[in-house]
Amino acid sequence: MSTTARLNDLDIEAIKELVAAVRRDPDKAQTTWRADVRWEGGFRTSASVRDFSGLASDEPAALAGSDLAPNPVEQVAAALGHCLAVGYVAALTAHDIEIRSLEVAVSGEIDLRPFLGVEDGHAGYRHLTAEARIDADTDPETLRAIHEHVVATSPVGTTLTQPVPVDVELVLPG
Repeated sequence: MSTTARLNDLDIEAIKELVAAVRRDPDKAQTTWRADVRWEGGFRTSASVRDFSGLASDEPAALAGSDLAPNPVEQVAAALGHCLAVGYVAALTAHDIEIRSLEVAVSGEIDLRPFLGVEDGHAGYRHLTAEARIDADTDPETLRAIHEHVVATSPVGTTLTQPVPVDVELVLPG
């Protein structure tokens, strides 16, 4: 009976095998991600991603929604926080560092006037701030170096900070 070496609730061998496979065959690093979103009434929508369905979105009551789920911009903030957390866990685990606790808080400001058609301007976040609180079995210098690496390589962080072409096609019925 073999036991799987685990650190931070990750299978260390599986992570090493993934990295080795990508080094051997760079094509394995090229991935495509997809989400399908369906309107459910009001401002409520539901997304299906891979085998997960029912990922809900809604607007708060202050924005005329029914406040049954996080709204899309809250989900963007959460996506950044999730992605940074994954990056920290991957990097710390790769350095054989045990994590005692990890929290990422993300906040940002949006001016609703452009979205509501009141005036022209930037309809999205003007700025996002993330604060990572990490208690891990390492020294501050190592943690700072890992932090810099994670921030520089976060796929969601990069998507938010670098121009990304977005094509939205209207498909009419019939």
